[in-house]
Amino acid sequence: MGPLAGLKIVEFAAVGPAPMCAMLLADLGATVLRIDRVTPVELGSKRPLEYDLLLRNREVIALDLKSAQGRAMAMEVVAGADALIEGMRPGVMERLGLGPEECLKRNPKLVFGRMTGWGQKGPLADAAAHDLNYIAVTGALDAIGRQGQPPSIPINLLGDYAGGSLYLALGILAALRESGQSGQGQVVDAAIVDGVTSLMTSMYGMLAAGMWALERGTNIADSGTPFYDVYVCADGKYVSVAPIETRFFEDLLQRLDIAPADFPDRWDRTQWPRLRETLAAKFRARTRAEWCELLEGTDACFAPVLTMAEAPNHPHNAAREVFGDVGGVRQPMPAPRFSRSVPDRPTPPQTSSRDQALTTLRQWLGDDRFTHLELSGHLHAVQGSTGA
Repeated sequence: MGPLAGLKIVEFAAVGPAPMCAMLLADLGATVLRIDRVTPVELGSKRPLEYDLLLRNREVIALDLKSAQGRAMAMEVVAGADALIEGMRPGVMERLGLGPEECLKRNPKLVFGRMTGWGQKGPLADAAAHDLNYIAVTGALDAIGRQGQPPSIPINLLGDYAGGSLYLALGILAALRESGQSGQGQVVDAAIVDGVTSLMTSMYGMLAAGMWALERGTNIADSGTPFYDVYVCADGKYVSVAPIETRFFEDLLQRLDIAPADFPDRWDRTQWPRLRETLAAKFRARTRAEWCELLEGTDACFAPVLTMAEAPNHPHNAAREVFGDVGGVRQPMPAPRFSRSVPDRPTPPQTSSRDQALTTLRQWLGDDRFTHLELSGHLHAVQGSTGA
């Protein structure tokens, strides 16, 4: 089920944005087979597999890609795929004999998706780095934060997942549409620096027009304006307000019992300190729950600032079933929504015994190709997977 049903994607195990991209495509119905490492990579403290949610919704086999048999088996899997996802450093897949040239020779219609931070080429292409480093060179990190304070670190949503995973998914789907017309595959080079810079297009346009200041915390959407900010309540919890348009701003003032005549021009920067103090005093006077009762659902552009523990229980999220239970773990559900080709409910991250791997390979390859490989003796390279 789902709009991508029938699409076959092979994913080479990696961390961060590559598995997130695979999850997004699998959530929408693509059949994704993950080729895991025999010895998975660990980052920091080990997480139980059932909580490694980026690995949901796909089958898994483990291959030793350092062995000729493992690489041969991987190539057989690639031969039956519509697309491939890999997130290794530039040159690693080539050294394994599984680079674009070899894979496209075997499967000319293959879309070869590559996920890196710096890209396949450039002075930094071979350098180790993480999300924070990638967004640092795009101008995005410097723009995030309050005036007079260091840049704020926006967790790894902006780089890894928005600038990386989503752009790779978009690129793969675009290339698949083109390959359906041309009959030819191609490489999708998705670099986080490229994606994040693309996300900054509007800000760079405003900067060129003289409408965006380089000093962080002084612009309309970066906490510079008092009517686009968060405020603390009487109970120490926070609320957000964002009434940029005049009628929404006036609606907020009315509901807060602030005379509009006191702030006739909200764009007058000389009035911003007084407006901020007025709003801060108002919100400190009541609890977050009290403000929700008064303002939520109005045109004041208001929402409570919820913790990750609170978000699943918010009435709007609950009504839309934004979160769901999969294998006993509450987690975000697939997005976006479809009116007709509705995806199946996600399945938990999987392990794979040898018998399970054999069944998975038979389903992926078909009986004829599977029997040939079994007779050739390649299957001894398939090991039980322990996740990533």
